[in-house]
Amino acid sequence: MGSAGSNAKAAQSSVRATVIQQAPEASKIAKDVTELIGNTPLVYLNKLTEGCVARVAAKLEIMEPCSSVKDRIAYSMITDAEEKGLITPGVSVLIEATSGNTGIGLAFMAAAKGYKIILTMPASMSLERRTILMAFGAELVLSDPILGMNGAIKKAEELAAKTPYSYMLQQFVNPANPKVHYETTGPELWKGTGGKIDGFVSGIGTGGTITGAGKYLKEQNPDIKLYGVEPVESAVLSGGKPGPHKIQGIGAGFIPAVLAVDLIDEVVQVSSEEAIETAKSLALKEGLLVGISSGAAAAAAIKIAKRPENEGKLIVAVFPSFGERYLSTVLFQDIKKEAESMIVEP
Repeated sequence: MGSAGSNAKAAQSSVRATVIQQAPEASKIAKDVTELIGNTPLVYLNKLTEGCVARVAAKLEIMEPCSSVKDRIAYSMITDAEEKGLITPGVSVLIEATSGNTGIGLAFMAAAKGYKIILTMPASMSLERRTILMAFGAELVLSDPILGMNGAIKKAEELAAKTPYSYMLQQFVNPANPKVHYETTGPELWKGTGGKIDGFVSGIGTGGTITGAGKYLKEQNPDIKLYGVEPVESAVLSGGKPGPHKIQGIGAGFIPAVLAVDLIDEVVQVSSEEAIETAKSLALKEGLLVGISSGAAAAAAIKIAKRPENEGKLIVAVFPSFGERYLSTVLFQDIKKEAESMIVEP
């Protein structure tokens, strides 16, 4: 009896062990698309850095769920408003002025959470932006391109005033914008570089990225330099006048309220042509299909990395958005024409 009982217990233990060993690992499936935001990779540039004495790496925000850094602030602004009881799915109407990428981030969030959303955007922004926004079910209103982002903001305010249950997210003044970069982008940069980052380069649209991530980085190491990037043609941060340019997503023509100007060590000016050519080179030589503002950030980072005082240092630039969003723009217009004129080989 004793022997039989012992054998039975041993068999049960063996079965339990087998079941435990065969049990599946905890699921890594995201609850919804919003859980996929953040934790984007870093990669070194290798071909475009000839003549550089510092290393240059890129933070690939092009690998966010909707292919841009603005996915972060879209999530942050909507979540913040929900937590404060300011908006309710199925009731509130979200309204925002956008140059495209924030609007796309908000549109996919609105679709996932059940909000109606109305977006205003300068008519000069890419056709891809319009198409993507509408694909997510957003109502899109185009504003006068001559008036830039100020015109889009004014149009959004007009719509909010006459739309019941409306709520403007106001990315240029909303503290939830830099907050998410302080809580996520900054720590990712610090951890991803093993704390070895010496300079951080970011194009300035709302200023949320450089403000939030930059604040976190300087708290870790006050010697880290923060470089803002703006268009030569609209060098407002450098004391110039606003003007038209082709670097979609940065150079809004005014100094945003969320931008902590005092944090920035230097503002680097990049021309539209330089940004476009660098973006083209990133695709051809680095295998990175990015937008025009990524070209601007890369151009600035390469300039900084060539300075003798930066020898041996690590400069990291944010690449904000994916190049496929710019196929109809000046960035790829020559290739687009060539592709459209191709004929079938007999």
